[in-house]
Amino acid sequence: MASQSVAPAAPSYQADRLIADDIHAYLARHQNKSLLRFITCGSVDDGKSTLIGRLLYDSKMIFEDQLAALEQDSRTVGTQGDAIDFALLVDGLAAEREQGITIDVAYRFFATERRKFIVADTPGHEQYTRNMVTGASTADLAVILIDARKGVLTQTKRHSYLAHLIGIRHLVLAVNKMDLVDYDQSVFDAIVADYQAFATTIGIDGFTAIPISGFRGDNITAASDQTPWYSGPPLITHLEAVPIDAEADQARPLRLPVQWVNRPNLDFRGFAGQIAAGVVRPGDPVRILPSGKTTTIARIVTLDGDLGEAVAGQSVTVTLADEVDCSRGDVIAAAGDPPQVADQFEATIVWMAEEDMLPGRAYWLKLGTQTVSATVQAPKYQVNVNTLEQLAAKTLDLNAIGVANLSTDKPLVFEPYADSRALGGFILIDKLSNATVAAGMLHFSLRRSQNIHWQPTDVSRETLAALKNQKPVVLWFTGLSGAGKSTIANMVEKKLVRMNRHTFLLDGDNVRHGLNKDLGFTDADRVENIRRVGEVARLMTDAGLIVVTAFISPFRAEREMVRQMMQPGEFIEVHIDTPLAEAERRDVKGLYAKARAGQLANFTGIDSPYEPPEDPEIRIDTTSMTPEEAADLIIARIIP
Repeated sequence: MASQSVAPAAPSYQADRLIADDIHAYLARHQNKSLLRFITCGSVDDGKSTLIGRLLYDSKMIFEDQLAALEQDSRTVGTQGDAIDFALLVDGLAAEREQGITIDVAYRFFATERRKFIVADTPGHEQYTRNMVTGASTADLAVILIDARKGVLTQTKRHSYLAHLIGIRHLVLAVNKMDLVDYDQSVFDAIVADYQAFATTIGIDGFTAIPISGFRGDNITAASDQTPWYSGPPLITHLEAVPIDAEADQARPLRLPVQWVNRPNLDFRGFAGQIAAGVVRPGDPVRILPSGKTTTIARIVTLDGDLGEAVAGQSVTVTLADEVDCSRGDVIAAAGDPPQVADQFEATIVWMAEEDMLPGRAYWLKLGTQTVSATVQAPKYQVNVNTLEQLAAKTLDLNAIGVANLSTDKPLVFEPYADSRALGGFILIDKLSNATVAAGMLHFSLRRSQNIHWQPTDVSRETLAALKNQKPVVLWFTGLSGAGKSTIANMVEKKLVRMNRHTFLLDGDNVRHGLNKDLGFTDADRVENIRRVGEVARLMTDAGLIVVTAFISPFRAEREMVRQMMQPGEFIEVHIDTPLAEAERRDVKGLYAKARAGQLANFTGIDSPYEPPEDPEIRIDTTSMTPEEAADLIIARIIP
């Protein structure tokens, strides 16, 4: 008999409808719940993975196949009886982090009937301090875990200090593994007293202490019979009830950082962003910063229609009653209580890069929607997080925390970090690699930033250049020592003078006899050397001069910094490209020989790096042309 194909049964419309209704009901239940972000931290093996696994399990956020695999894995590793090793659920994902998938911070989501949660799981090792800072930057609460057998450890103090530094207002001291000390109240009380003594020294006003066992589930979601002496709430009950910082932000004055100017047509111009603090309503008087212009709110626009009110945490588009200048990076604030505007600050900086911080180097500073160029000075001190001692430091290395002054090239709208994370917390970005190298918290503006103002002058730089009948320009010669920079630069200046051009030559050796005589040859000193020379060159172009400079200037970042100081088209990078071997052969001063012999430290090309230009305006190969030929080529480039 011929086989017959059997068509699959048509899906039940009624069943699909029931599933859809269940999904809709689930989403509706969770849509209006508040969201608490918190972080778990503590020393290695304090039980963070077990606690997070237990929270996911008790909140029914584990799929059936995950649970089956977890039970099998628990038997494989030899867990007693039928107990589940909840750490395996998180440790499996931690292994993925080690492969580079989520190496910074892993986030877990779960929910109860009263609230939604996002927990940040960070490594406990000291070398991953930057990871802990990343997770804490958006957290409302920190759960500090302590192994009841070990008590308060150095890493406990480190993470508590960082959590307090980052501005986390709610702390839970979870004394874990109480089952391994027979739920002894005296052990718990001693740990709490020890932690209280430490917390007071760093300014922590209060915390909630809970005795728990992540493995056994004691005081996690329900009160435990094993701790009748504890009368406080279980951990999850406390997490459901703790006030969320976003709710407190609504009571503060309006702060709306502008993220995007919405201009779909000529009839509409709105300003979109997330409200960082306060409440906004149509008709409210507002001030646009940093310009200081005032106007009123006309409309609050959303995809679902206009609103009569919007509060902190909401993303909206507002329109203004008047045509005032407002763009990305500006802040719309309450007219009667605006934030501050300044360009010099004191800040705490957490350094996150493998390469040390270079004081004087320009980095991008990103604060909310604002991006400016910033220069960090040498630290006032570095904090020993283990002892809280303030140490002298010339720079900051990986995971170091220090306090330093910084300045920006444009005014920054800000509030102290203690008052506002949104307008007080920033990151520093390397201008060349675009890598985030640091996180920071602004303390206050420096008084001199308010006292120093730009004084307008009546004679413009254009007038001064016209008097000299030339276009101001900076010829920036860079290359190895002995490449021929000074020789060619000197010849270029002589030829320009014969052409009746007004010039000035800044030579690296000569400048170090006066302006930069206090600087050495460390990387930090080289950065400051070029910063100062760049400022001088900029002033000389304002005077209408053709500036010729001859500096090794080994780092691309500083050459780019000087380029940004100048007007567009007025910086011409000239790479005097000479191979190292040829530069050594020409070395009449004997500097390379001294460096090779270890008698001269930090010598470019030997024990200090040189970063050649990637795309210079002019490249001079000194192995194939004479200095005079090179000078003629350069002059032809700037004098038509």
